[in-house]
Amino acid sequence: MQTVERALELYGAPVYVRKEIVHNKHVVEQLRARGAVFVDSETVVFSAHGVAPSVHANSAVRGLHTIDATCPLVTKVHVEAKKFAAEGYTIVLVGHAGHEEVEGTMGEAPDRIVLIENEADVDALEVTDPAKVAYISQTTLSVDETTAIIDRLRERFPAIIGPRTDDICYATTNRQAAVKQLARECDLVLVIGSRNSSNSNRLVEVAREHGADSYLIDNEAQVREEWLLGKRVVGITSGASAPEELVQRLVEFFRQRGTSEIRELEVVQEDVRFMLPKAIRQALAASSA
Repeated sequence: MQTVERALELYGAPVYVRKEIVHNKHVVEQLRARGAVFVDSETVVFSAHGVAPSVHANSAVRGLHTIDATCPLVTKVHVEAKKFAAEGYTIVLVGHAGHEEVEGTMGEAPDRIVLIENEADVDALEVTDPAKVAYISQTTLSVDETTAIIDRLRERFPAIIGPRTDDICYATTNRQAAVKQLARECDLVLVIGSRNSSNSNRLVEVAREHGADSYLIDNEAQVREEWLLGKRVVGITSGASAPEELVQRLVEFFRQRGTSEIRELEVVQEDVRFMLPKAIRQALAASSA
């Protein structure tokens, strides 16, 4: 998000972005209002979900000035895919068909990557050499569901190898852990996030699996009165790319309805920070020189 904001400051509107920079309606609309244009073809800023090598190649052929805003955790998965492919492995990608991140990752080695979405896909999977199988995963999946799928892969292919560290994003993992605890204490969990946000949808699923009613909303205006009937404790959380502003607006919505007891549930502190893309850092340095 900062990459697009800085690009607008440095180069002015319009700045073209391939796909939605993050899956959050509020963020996308704010950036669009400032001059960002979100399109499906090769463009200037590549989204956090990553792109296939063919997109980089097409952009180079067209002479486009590209800024790669791919999340470093997604880049890690791309590196793993290339490594396993170079070593001759059949690569099993655990993910959701049609998601931009999956499309970008599969583009790294389309002839060697097989997509699976559930344990049934594992049971139906046929590979050329069961001794040369590796797995990677989309970064925004359900931790519990992905663990079950990987366990099933290991049962079917005892020699299977995987990444040195978990592919699922730390923000996704932390939020799911927090929602598990939140759901046990609440009658209702409201998740702020957009419909096409994988990690936001997973939070709703986790809350429901752990005993609470749960709904996905873009903002406080989408809260429905029937959801609140008979509810004593309401939990609020958000997807990884939802701005804190939306969380506070939802808190204020309940405060104005007479809620007096409001407390934060902190399960883990996050201190991970990522650098802006090199092209943006260099341009900022040049503009301030």
